[in-house]
Amino acid sequence: MHGSTTILFALVAFLALALIYFFARFFPVGLWISAMASGVRVRISILVGMRFRRIAPGDVVRPLIKATKAGLNIDINEMEAHMLAGGHLNRVVDALIAAQAANIDLSFENCRAIDLAGRDVLEAVKTSVNPKVIETPIVAAVAKDGIELKAKARVTVRTNLDKLVGGAGEETIQARVGEGIVTTIGSSGTHKEVLENPDKISETVLSKGLDSGTAYEILSIDIADVDVGRNVGAQLQMDQAEADRRIAQAKAEERRAMAVAHEQEMVAAVQEMRAKVVQAEAEVPLAMAEALREGKLGVMDYYNMQNVIADTQMRDSIAHPASTSSAAKRENGKA
Repeated sequence: MHGSTTILFALVAFLALALIYFFARFFPVGLWISAMASGVRVRISILVGMRFRRIAPGDVVRPLIKATKAGLNIDINEMEAHMLAGGHLNRVVDALIAAQAANIDLSFENCRAIDLAGRDVLEAVKTSVNPKVIETPIVAAVAKDGIELKAKARVTVRTNLDKLVGGAGEETIQARVGEGIVTTIGSSGTHKEVLENPDKISETVLSKGLDSGTAYEILSIDIADVDVGRNVGAQLQMDQAEADRRIAQAKAEERRAMAVAHEQEMVAAVQEMRAKVVQAEAEVPLAMAEALREGKLGVMDYYNMQNVIADTQMRDSIAHPASTSSAAKRENGKA
């Protein structure tokens, strides 16, 4: 009997503890009391429903208390919907409070849309109140006189809350400002004009309306530094001259090769003609012998022809003694 009583008492205690745990788990009474004490009217059933929807009631009730104390009228269902959509509710409420303190017209719907778009809405509100400076990387450009200039700018921007959703970010601002710097320097007659008046870059860039389509409003553009780089024009001229020299050298080599080839062709042609002459001279004795056999050439005719040949050689020796002596030496050498 005593053992049965102990078991029953343990079972009742276990059930009581389970009931207390279940009640504490799904009925956040402490949070509900805090909300009621802060003047936030919220039903306990709503908090229990959040538990079943796997939302921590404290993540919704605490920002709601903060918003109510700041004088903001936000529906708890809209706040819960924003949490279910994956938004940062605490950041949104802080942004609304900051916007109200700065007299900026910003509704909960717009703030929620900005947050769900992936923007830091609290930082956007702070930037709208306190503009920030975007520093561009060093931009290199060449003036018309061929001198390279390297400029760096600081762009003061303020967030445009109306264009924050769908507007371009800081990278676009930097790219557009860099493009404006390149255009301004490139259109300058000399690099000295830019060095003497760097404000010309700021004025030209600001007049282009570079903040259109972005989430920022450009307030000012200040040229932080301008340095002189290379003489690109002279380098290009040197490169062009070197290229022209190489082209001329290549053409000269081509002409020389063609001349050598033509000379070799002429030498080959001369050798060919000499071979034909030698061949023709070799056929003369054969033809004379054939003529003597056939009776077309007499002995006296042959001797007369030999006399003519000797007379011709004598005349050549008198007219060209040096060449004749050389020819004689060659004949003697052959002999």
